[in-house]
Amino acid sequence: MDDYKQRLHQLSIELVKLQRHIIATGERVVVVLEGRDAAGKDGTIKRMIRHLSPRDLRVVALPKPSDREQSLWYFQRYAEHLPAAGEMVVFNRSWYNRAGVEPVMGFCSDAEYHRFLSTAPDFEAMLAQSGIQLVKYYLDIGREEQAARLAARRGDPLKQWKISPVDEAALDHWDDYTHHRDVMLDRTHTALSPWTVVDNNCKKRGRIALIQDLLDRLHYNDKTPALLDCDRSIAFRYSAEQADRLSR
Repeated sequence: MDDYKQRLHQLSIELVKLQRHIIATGERVVVVLEGRDAAGKDGTIKRMIRHLSPRDLRVVALPKPSDREQSLWYFQRYAEHLPAAGEMVVFNRSWYNRAGVEPVMGFCSDAEYHRFLSTAPDFEAMLAQSGIQLVKYYLDIGREEQAARLAARRGDPLKQWKISPVDEAALDHWDDYTHHRDVMLDRTHTALSPWTVVDNNCKKRGRIALIQDLLDRLHYNDKTPALLDCDRSIAFRYSAEQADRLSR
């Protein structure tokens, strides 16, 4: 077993401990993964949940909203997927679609976009005050890495489901996504719901660092601290001073 597989195996045992604690105590945990197309969200989530009980865990990746859903309060569509007692919910993209994909691709108005930036911290504060533990990750990759991953998808018949018109436009809108990412992180990073940035140019290092950070932040019994020494050059708390570490 190579070092990556061994470390992932050890961290999977810790994740099982965490889930057992959540179930036993009735806690509610939400994990949000955001990032550019091909940033590695699917693969990271796959490794996170591989050995967890599916009865007490849900992965939410919502499709394009219906006409009815578009008429709802924006957060209503996501609120119905929040966890009950003893559950963990992982959002593979979340309400933060309105901070990135939607304004870049013209799927929302300027007024809707700015309203989201103003109200998202309030929505997340309500989650925290209700007892939900919210952990937010932004998976960061460089332009050349994104181009290479998108090209690999096109040539892989097993990954055709990952290709969409939005994906195809990702590189053409690189600068627009960069701008909206910077605004999103700056406007929605709060003490109650901070962002953690993960350098995911190397998927294996990024996965390990993200899982370590998640386990380090959440309480559970019989934790093994020696396994959770996260490389802070890979996973770091967002701040205005750290913004220059993000891909440009």
